[in-house]
Amino acid sequence: MQTVLGAGGPIADELANELHRNHTKDIRLVSRKPSKVNDTDELVAADLTDAGATSRAVAGSDIAYLTVGLPLDSELWERRFPVIMRNVIDACAEHGTKLVFFDNTYMYPGTPAPQTESTAFAPGGRKGRVRAQIATTLLEAVRAGRVEALIGRAPEFYGPDRTKSYTNSLVFDRIKAGKRPFVPVDAHAKRSLIWTPDASRALALLGNTPDAYGQTWHLPVDPDRKSYAQLIEIAGEVTGRTIGYTVLPMVAFRLGRRFVKPLDEMFELIPRYRDDNLFDSSKFAARFPGFPVTRHREGVERILNG
Repeated sequence: MQTVLGAGGPIADELANELHRNHTKDIRLVSRKPSKVNDTDELVAADLTDAGATSRAVAGSDIAYLTVGLPLDSELWERRFPVIMRNVIDACAEHGTKLVFFDNTYMYPGTPAPQTESTAFAPGGRKGRVRAQIATTLLEAVRAGRVEALIGRAPEFYGPDRTKSYTNSLVFDRIKAGKRPFVPVDAHAKRSLIWTPDASRALALLGNTPDAYGQTWHLPVDPDRKSYAQLIEIAGEVTGRTIGYTVLPMVAFRLGRRFVKPLDEMFELIPRYRDDNLFDSSKFAARFPGFPVTRHREGVERILNG
């Protein structure tokens, strides 16, 4: 049995698809209101902030994938994420279940220095501090021998269908709707973006690779990093039209956060768009050289033609 904790989002759904295609038909999907991805999926409704419910959801699982996402709300993150991580670690320890944690990069410094699996945590805000805390909690449990686990860490998403990211909402969704895209802060800084189905396929592969445990892995990205200006140029080639864009400067976010809560929640992440973002996934590429990474042109084509 392989169990997805936090089912229902695009990462979790594609993970369930990939597990079913290539690893196992014995899949359990867990969330507050789970729904099937594959006909054979087992559904378990559970609140992962409840320790007993989490234990019951994990029981009988060989591998559990923690893919829970919460709305961008710092207070909610501070209240729920540490509890969820503790409950999941305790449940996996109790039942002898391996744990695969899907993580992000909010705890990394927002500088142009290359980010590797050994990059020290230096969060720049409340959400980054929460991500640093829960990743550290898991790493400490692994070092203590309480649980066998790995971390799969991803930079910003872009992708098809229901993918939620600033890149999708500000750039590609607007282009697809015939609107002028918005670019945060700098159109020429290089971006490291992960195609969401690639992230899910990589998580499934890591979870089913015994020697991957006990480590942190940067999930695979196209190493030919593009700026937003270059991605919009590709979008123009795909659509056959000239696409202009509007750069939203730091001052726009600084002023807007006073009046719009989503902008206030986003603000700690905005400095990351000022410089190149160099997320290094070469460790994964060296260990899994045959893994097909979606190139940016293919991704843009699939978004805009989907």
